[in-house]
Amino acid sequence: MTPPNAIETEEPIGFRIDPVLARSWLLVNGAQAERFDHAARSRADIVVLDIEDAVAPKDKIAARDNVVRWLGAEHDGRANDGWVRVNGFGTQWWADDLAALADAKYLGGVMLAMVESMDHVVETAKRLPGTLIVALVETARGLERISEIASAKGTFRLAFGIGDFRRDTGFGDNPATLAYARSRFTIAAKAAHLPGAIDGPTVGSTGLRLSEATAVSAEFGMTGKICLTPEQCHPVNEGLSPSQDEIAWAREFFGEFERDGGEIRNGSDLPRIARANKILDLARAYGIEIAQDYDDAGHAPAPSDTFHY
Repeated sequence: MTPPNAIETEEPIGFRIDPVLARSWLLVNGAQAERFDHAARSRADIVVLDIEDAVAPKDKIAARDNVVRWLGAEHDGRANDGWVRVNGFGTQWWADDLAALADAKYLGGVMLAMVESMDHVVETAKRLPGTLIVALVETARGLERISEIASAKGTFRLAFGIGDFRRDTGFGDNPATLAYARSRFTIAAKAAHLPGAIDGPTVGSTGLRLSEATAVSAEFGMTGKICLTPEQCHPVNEGLSPSQDEIAWAREFFGEFERDGGEIRNGSDLPRIARANKILDLARAYGIEIAQDYDDAGHAPAPSDTFHY
């Protein structure tokens, strides 16, 4: 069912969002090829076929073959474009993963697991020239080098591998416990002029707990979240999109601003203009309906380095 605030479209639900703005990043086990088409029809902004943690060592080669075969085909007249989570630099599978994907017909990008150094991204980028790379940071060592990783040639976005990070550090899952780590991701991404960081998944939940976890991601300035099932994608998309209240505030602010002559009135106007612009820009990008009586003739473009409101 189409949500009430979404614009009706005949396009497939998935793959409609530029990866710069992608909210839900759905991991799909590469060893389970029967799930690929279903994932592609889900509400995921990005589908990530996983040949890393989800796959047992004995099944790695078969999973890689499944992924390459699917990315080279079409379904219902549409190319099977998608991303792939590849094994980390230094593992026995890393080089073969990249070699197999180098000629993949419809590869959107790769999520590189266990990034602990900028060299991990740089070496991956050398083998997949021009391919977008999400650096998945999952250890204390990686977090300590996150600014360097964010600035590495080839890094497109950062992602937080919460499960492995907690195993590595012994941390619990309380938002307060992980506040420092999430803050580091957001600050490093912003300082390196990257789109917002992607938060880690919430295990086994599609209800209130997932909504609360997504709200935590947004509170820490993270603009994407890894999803583990197709059912998680819609709540994540909603939680990381402008709300109707925010859209109403932006419209009201511009109306008030124009009534006052459209001139800067005080020091708070510029940040409020940037925030209101971004809210409306994101609403359009995500297909959220804006009331027809809104007149945006005076709408100025949002700052190019602002990827969220």
